[in-house]
Amino acid sequence: MNILFETINEVAKITLNRPEVLNSFNKQMAMEMQHALDKCAAEKSIRAIYITGNGRAFCAGQDLAEAISPDGPALQSIVKDHYNPIIEKIRRMEKPVICAVNGVAAGAGANIALACDITFAASSASFIQAFSKIGLIPDSGGTFFLPRLVGFQRATALMMLGDKIKADQAFQMGMIYKVCDDVNLQTEAFDVAKNLASMPTKALGLTKRALNASQTNDLTQQLAMEEELQTTAGNSFDYQEGVNAFLEKRPPIFKGE
Repeated sequence: MNILFETINEVAKITLNRPEVLNSFNKQMAMEMQHALDKCAAEKSIRAIYITGNGRAFCAGQDLAEAISPDGPALQSIVKDHYNPIIEKIRRMEKPVICAVNGVAAGAGANIALACDITFAASSASFIQAFSKIGLIPDSGGTFFLPRLVGFQRATALMMLGDKIKADQAFQMGMIYKVCDDVNLQTEAFDVAKNLASMPTKALGLTKRALNASQTNDLTQQLAMEEELQTTAGNSFDYQEGVNAFLEKRPPIFKGE
């Protein structure tokens, strides 16, 4: 199995599982990843998604042996059919997606991590926009997410120069949410995933929808969207439960509805 999948406490744990090639993607792995994300979206019992890697790397990007093979998929297909759907599914998933970067995240692997909602990294992890090293451009949403996270100048330099960025540098730039000691990464990041899975999932999903739209909306459009989505959230079970719990001075028990 190129992708390991299990559900723990309403969290779907997706583990990239080609450690012998630093979890680089081939076609089969990309299709398995897409299937796992579809399952997360479809199953109501899943209320948060957790993505990490097996072994010493998070993901080294594309398996170049497949990319240059005469029997392998064309480069256009690799981008269009393998990676673009993964990024779209992560961003359209109206549930929180947490990423734990346990080692090097390069190329498409780095950009998958940046596409997630909350990204943790081990202190030994690193990020690299490796595309220029082999004469390609950043894909998998890299040219969309990275300048929004770190600014235009830094994103341009990182993409053109292909510098390796250590986890603490990535944190300082605003590229990721938090750096953890290597031994604590999985525990700390998964605890956040479990906490998010116990929260009002519908409201979190609507928040994500609003954040996605904020990338292109002007202020007036965004205010109108907030009005619409707030009305939707106000009709949810979890809103009523949250208010009642507050008034009754007890912890809320959210259902994600």
